[in-house]
Amino acid sequence: MDGKHMQIGEVAARTELSLRTIRHYEEVGLVVPSARSRGGFRLYTETDVARLMVIRRMKPLGFTLDQMRDLLDATDRLDAEDALGADELETLLDRVRTYQQAAAEQVEKLRVQLARAEDFEGTLRRRLSASAPSSDS
Repeated sequence: MDGKHMQIGEVAARTELSLRTIRHYEEVGLVVPSARSRGGFRLYTETDVARLMVIRRMKPLGFTLDQMRDLLDATDRLDAEDALGADELETLLDRVRTYQQAAAEQVEKLRVQLARAEDFEGTLRRRLSASAPSSDS
């Protein structure tokens, strides 16, 4: 933890997530504010922001809240200061690899979808150009 704390509004601006969404992720246990102010305001660190960014990146790829929780658990354990046995380390790395592969598959599907959308938009643009009145008339 870097010691610098941010209130939820700053975190929302930095992550481009709504206050409601951040609070929801707290309610479901995906992110927990690192501290509370004397007035009870949620306080977050850079580590918390990084965690929210992982969640934000997983959401449009179709990952569920349980999958997000599982990946975050694996990365938390990998990042912990505790020494991991070889078997546990490999198990955690396998979990992360599974999510990386799933993300790569979703990215490829999105590339195909984007190519089709661009082709469609180009078809419509050409149609409009072909149907537009000539400036010679």
